[in-house]
Amino acid sequence: MGLRNVTLRRFSISLGALLMLCTLLWFWAAIQQRESTLAIRPVSANISMPDGFSVWHHLDANGIRFKSITPQNDALVIKFESNDQSAAAKEVLDRTLPHGYIIAQLDDEDSLAPQWLSRLRDTPHRFG
Repeated sequence: MGLRNVTLRRFSISLGALLMLCTLLWFWAAIQQRESTLAIRPVSANISMPDGFSVWHHLDANGIRFKSITPQNDALVIKFESNDQSAAAKEVLDRTLPHGYIIAQLDDEDSLAPQWLSRLRDTPHRFG
């Protein structure tokens, strides 16, 4: 009986540790795969927004991959899988688009990991 209880306890501890490790790995992967967004806006009202096809052409010609290009309010929004792709795209678009556009990095509110991290940081923890 004593040996069986020790084996069962070791199995329970191992299973709990494995579950915790998997949860931490999933959370870390969610944080690392953060989406990045650029917005292109005209400086003044008399300048029209660039069309998505020309932006696509500039990015494709420089080997920069993106997830989507969509018009949104008064801007053209481009989503990327990483900050590196977004930074490279900003560099290319600053160089290739005519003057008169503001190309800015947007904070991505849709990502769940940053939302959970901010909730965990902002809420007081009560133990016991």
